Amino acid sequence: MEFSRKYQGKSEVNNRGGSTDMSFVPDALRDPTFFVGDLGKHIPFREAMSALHHVVVSDLRFKPKDKTDYKAWLQTQEDIFLAEAVSQKAGKEKKLTELKDELQQIQQKETKVLSPYYKAQSTYFKYLYKSEYNAWFVLDPVITVHPDNLFFECFSQDESSYGKLSCDYEVFKKITAFQYGTTNIDYSNELYQEFQKIRDYKDSQFKIDPSGFEVKTELSDDFKEEKIDLPDSWVRGFLQVSSAMSLPFIQFDLHPMDVYNLLLILKRHKERASPRSIRFILTPNKPIIMLIEPWGFKLVCPRSLYKGEQQEEVRIWGRRRLFILERLLPIVKRFKINLLGTGLPSFWVAEMQGMTFTLGLSGWSANDFSRMGNFDLMAPRGEVDSTTAKNVFNALQETWVESASSLSKRLGLDELTIKSALGIYSQYGRVLYDLDKDLYRIRELSKDPLPMDQLRFNNEREEKAANFIKANLVSKISKETNQQQISIKGEVMDSGSTFKPEIIVDNDMRLIKASCSCHFYHQNKISQGPCEHMLAIRLI
Repeated sequence: MEFSRKYQGKSEVNNRGGSTDMSFVPDALRDPTFFVGDLGKHIPFREAMSALHHVVVSDLRFKPKDKTDYKAWLQTQEDIFLAEAVSQKAGKEKKLTELKDELQQIQQKETKVLSPYYKAQSTYFKYLYKSEYNAWFVLDPVITVHPDNLFFECFSQDESSYGKLSCDYEVFKKITAFQYGTTNIDYSNELYQEFQKIRDYKDSQFKIDPSGFEVKTELSDDFKEEKIDLPDSWVRGFLQVSSAMSLPFIQFDLHPMDVYNLLLILKRHKERASPRSIRFILTPNKPIIMLIEPWGFKLVCPRSLYKGEQQEEVRIWGRRRLFILERLLPIVKRFKINLLGTGLPSFWVAEMQGMTFTLGLSGWSANDFSRMGNFDLMAPRGEVDSTTAKNVFNALQETWVESASSLSKRLGLDELTIKSALGIYSQYGRVLYDLDKDLYRIRELSKDPLPMDQLRFNNEREEKAANFIKANLVSKISKETNQQQISIKGEVMDSGSTFKPEIIVDNDMRLIKASCSCHFYHQNKISQGPCEHMLAIRLI
């Protein structure tokens, strides 16, 4: 999927003796979005932006050792061993020795000639990875200016971590210009290095440069145009994060010292075997307990009590990604933890004075948001016609940010209809659910409509579910309703076998529990979303 970017100049930070000017260059191809203000909270902003940078460069995918040279050597040795094995006569052995000597001389010459090339190639790639991170990036951060705050969003290279930094306007001493909207900003590793020079004693101006939208009548070399061939998985990952944030969570608070102790244990120990997980043991009105495997360390959090109504036990993996939060520990007031369930995404919200940093983690590093977490299939699925959905979206566009309950009162619609309509636009990349404030926000992920036929489904399960219904293969549907949830059971004929799915949804029609007799469920539970049989009875 190709995305176009056009920047007038480049983003930069100018550090002088008594001031720091931060100027971000926005995408000139998008609707004008700009912001100019004097920064009031220097150090917290610097640390939060640095944490966001760590999300961008995060890549914990397994990187195998390069065995090219060893295999090349082994191949030459195998040829030699084979030649020696078939040689039976002394004459042939002598001839073979002469040939080996000649070959060795040729190989030595070849190695001498190619050695500078291989050395330069290795040095270049190491330099790119360690010093020029922006040469490896394929997606610029997204920034949105809203009536109550502005926020940055980014996605990690391995597509398993999502970062969002929200800055309320109290972070700024004076705001001189602004225009609501969403744009991409030109961001590089050099810019990150300049951020480290921000100090309290310097006046700092933060600017999403409005001059980036000036109309020029002559060609200018200041414009930098980029055409990025972006993998579908990157865009799909953003859409899946939005869907995952709207699902029901197990929620609790953690004191910053408890997070510090957790990171200290992970830093002091290197796991050599599985399982590499954190097991949260949650008992109502008791301190939260984290069991850190495989060592069996039991971390009791006396400063953090679980205020839920029932006992829970949840395991998460990919815990090394939590080091992204390390720089926030001195300035954070509390962490709000949101767990979907064992092996499912978690969202860690760091609350600071005037800022919040949201770190979204997939179930584990290899189980990224885009390919193996179909959370749009678990989101609210109420019946909403296209006209109603469009009216709800237009109403949100009027205010830019609003809660579902406020929209419900203003439009005279029930909250389920509002959430289902906004869920549709969330999957289109046009609306973002603000997990921290329970608000819906206008956020256009791209300037052009996304190709939803290409993006929305990464598997065939929902298509199969629709086919089951068309072929009348779904039967014996039963539905039980109480004040808090709805239980649905049924039978589905699939390839000559009968499967018996059962799902439980809450009053907002969000899937909270499910089971089925099929192989997909027994192998994955719901860590990869519901199976086609669950979806079929849900559609019915």
